[in-house]
Amino acid sequence: MLEKVRYVVVEGPIGAGKTTLAKRLAERLNANVLLEQPEMNPFLGRFYQNMERWALPTQIEFLFQRTDLLRGLEPLRRDGQRVISDFLLEKDPLFAGLTLADDEERLYQRLYESLHPKSPAPDLVIYLQAKPETLIERVRRRGMDSERRITEAYLERVVERYAQFFHQYDRSPLFIVDAEELNPVEHDEDFELLYKRLFAMRSYREFFGYSQ
Repeated sequence: MLEKVRYVVVEGPIGAGKTTLAKRLAERLNANVLLEQPEMNPFLGRFYQNMERWALPTQIEFLFQRTDLLRGLEPLRRDGQRVISDFLLEKDPLFAGLTLADDEERLYQRLYESLHPKSPAPDLVIYLQAKPETLIERVRRRGMDSERRITEAYLERVVERYAQFFHQYDRSPLFIVDAEELNPVEHDEDFELLYKRLFAMRSYREFFGYSQ
């Protein structure tokens, strides 16, 4: 499938490796990258320290950032260029439902519906799965200051919401990767296995782990 797709999204919870994998795939495929920039969100560090206080401005800032980025997608597609991204805007409300109070979520939903660009469905979504304890270890290892306050309990809730979201997701072909067993970000042999399997993908929804 990979030789035919022009717009690929790599998704997964924090620590799964979606941004690095998106970059590796883009380099291999000579594609453009469309990457969110959490370091540009001025509220993110404060959010991890006090989620109740800072969830709404953090969510709104990400919504504006992601919609601004997607405005650059269509010109690239019109030119026939391949694009690899590390975010799927449709999953944005996932975090709103996880972190916002009911009245804040209603306000966010109004903004989302107003701003949501009519972006094309990806030709392929790659979803990286991993356990919360694995994710927290990877987050700690990369040592970003804004992420120091992330807890395993928070990641458990994020992982659960991602699983629910992608269980129902059917807008694009979905390739689910067991990032618990496979680490295509840090291990070259795992990346090559993943790359080969993406080219061999034939079904609308496939799962890939060492046992496959």
